[in-house]
Parts: sequence; structure tokens; C-alpha cells
Amino acid sequence: MTDSQTSSDAPSRLPVPRIAPSVAPSTNSHLEIDAVTKNFGPQEVLRGVTLSVAKGGTTAIVGPSGSGKTTLLRLIAGFEHPGAGSISLSGATVAGDGFWVPAHKRHVGYVAQDGALFPHLTVGQNVSFGLSASRLSGGRREVAARVSELLEMVSLDPSMAKRRPHQLSGGQQQRVALARALAREPELMLLDEPFSALDAGLRVATRRAVAKVLNEAGVTTILVTHDQAEALSFADQVAVMRGGRLAQIGNPFVVYTRPADRATAEFLGDAVILDAWMEGSLATCSLGGIPVRRPPAQGRVQVMLRPEQIRIAEDGPIRGVVVDTDYFGPETTVRLKLAVPPELAAGAAPDHRFPGGGEVITIRHWNASIARPGMELCLRVVGEAVAFPMDGNGQA
Repeated sequence: MTDSQTSSDAPSRLPVPRIAPSVAPSTNSHLEIDAVTKNFGPQEVLRGVTLSVAKGGTTAIVGPSGSGKTTLLRLIAGFEHPGAGSISLSGATVAGDGFWVPAHKRHVGYVAQDGALFPHLTVGQNVSFGLSASRLSGGRREVAARVSELLEMVSLDPSMAKRRPHQLSGGQQQRVALARALAREPELMLLDEPFSALDAGLRVATRRAVAKVLNEAGVTTILVTHDQAEALSFADQVAVMRGGRLAQIGNPFVVYTRPADRATAEFLGDAVILDAWMEGSLATCSLGGIPVRRPPAQGRVQVMLRPEQIRIAEDGPIRGVVVDTDYFGPETTVRLKLAVPPELAAGAAPDHRFPGGGEVITIRHWNASIARPGMELCLRVVGEAVAFPMDGNGQA
């Protein structure tokens, strides 16, 4: 949700991915994807995707439906062939230049959205299905012991091995699917929206449990999701996909607070976007003068702030009238109409460098009682804004 009209970006205008310094390619890379493309008939699904994932790291690929996330995951797994480009695991090419390693030889685990458990098998049989017979020479007793170990690893009681999948909750089924994938001792784990079908509270608990297991096992992990909060909380690197390309790559803090473009900013969370005038490193808008790190242009720009950066403060220099509110328990979303400067209200002509106010913005506050429709509030901006240059049509 945003406070101004969203502009659409044609694929040809997507920016070159920006990699944050903290997640720059390293010599410890486990997965390397280089200029990968994929078409399904005339439809171009992936357009030159390049991504590096560090060994033992966790990367979330996030984007709207149809952006190419799952297709990219299937290429990594070996379920699909890339049209061009290459994919390497631990320095060895597994796809590209006429070379192909089948999925079962890539040492990759895969957990699908619905878990994909075999309904006619018990939990124990599902987990043991992933075990390699060559690694277990102790017969049924050793298999049972390994199944119990894997169930405990994903925080399930070993006694559940005798149950059928339909006798488990959704969260338990996803943990069984993870145990089955871990049974093969993969070097890389691929998670294809594994928590999306779960209730909100169960989704958070299951996500934490899965993250803990994979981290303790030291397994390199890639999560595909359309849930922005899930991506930001789960991974140490986030790759934002849009239109078959990676629009930005960075650590969660960077991609949220310093998005590469307006579309990325709006996708990753609520955004307050206002017209502004940039001089040096100061952007002047209806919220006053706001510092901008590394401004991309001078003159007319649009600035982006996250709602939590705009605080209600008794001595705040900015005024706004509450339009309406939405109560969510621990916080309230407040929509405010910003005040028009007194000189403009008196009929003075606006200076093109200084917007005239009157915009409606959204902020968040913990106390619903001090933000009711019709009330005037004083506001203060905390931190820096992000500026986006304007094109010839006045769009960022």
C-alpha cells in the first residue's frame, strides 16, 4: 500500500541490480547464477538473472506472483533447463554451455509449498524415503533411529513417525517435509513458499523453527516467497525479483531502508512518497527539509520515507489532520492530510521548489486514543529519506 499512485516500470527500464557492500560476492560462494534466461514458448520468464549465494548463508528471493521466483528455484534444483547462462554449485557447473547435471545428483533438498508428502505412507516412511540406503548399513533399526533423529531435529516427537500426514497440522506436515529433505544431507536447501498455507501465528513459529534447524545444520538455504516480512526476517540476503529480473540484492536492512527504485520501495512495505526539491543533500517537501544520502539527482525528485520514520511529537514542526485510522492491536495506522503552509493558504503563489502541502500520508502509532479523525497532530521526521529521480513525464 502506498500514498500516491504507483508508476509501472517496463522491463527495459529496470535498473542494474545493486549489491550491498555487506553481501558482495566472496570467495566463499556456494551458488553462482550467471546471466540465466528462461522462456516458456514465446514468454520470457527470466531475463539475465545473476545471483551469488554464500556457503551457509540464507537468501530470500521475493517478488510478486509471475515475477519468475519459482522458475528460478526449479532451475537451481535441476527440474528445468536454462535457455542461456550458467548455474554452478561449489565451483562446479551444473547447468550451462551444453552441460547438465540431473536433479538427483546435485545434493539439493527441495520443500514445496504444500510439503508434497505421500498420503499413503506414515510420517516415518515419508522421512525414510529420503534416506540413502548406501549410508545406512544397520537395517531397519538404524533407519528407525535416523528417522527419530530427524524428527527431533525439526522439533517433532519421534512417536509421530507412526502417524499419517492427514493426522498432522499444517505446520507439522511442513516440518516432516523438511526432515525428509534433510535426510539426504543436502548441501543446498530450496524452500518454495513453504509457509504460505499456514495461519499467521503458525507461520511465524514454523518459520523460526525451520530457520533454526537449517542454521544449526549449516545448510545453504534459498527461500522463495511473496511475503515481504517473511523475506526480511528469514534471510541474511534478500533478492527482489520483478519482471523476470533482480531489481535489487542486499541485506534486509539495506533493501528496506534504501530501495533501488520506487517499485521496489512500494513492494517491500508501506511507503510515504512525496514530490520534493533536491539541493545538495537536502530534499525539501511538505514534511520540511529531509537529509538524503547520495542523492541521485538535483532539482525535482520524489522522496520516500517509511511510515515509522514519521513520529507524532508535541513539539513537531509539521502539522496534519487525521483523516481516518485502522486499529491493529499493537499499532494503529493513521492517515493524515498535511497542512498547507500559511502563506499559500493566504493566496500566495507556490514556489516551484517547495511543494504546497495538502498530501495525504500514512504513519503508524501505538496509541490509538491520540489519533482520532479530525484531530490535528504535530509530526517530526526521523532519519534520512531516499530520493528517486524524475523522468521526462514527471514519474520516479
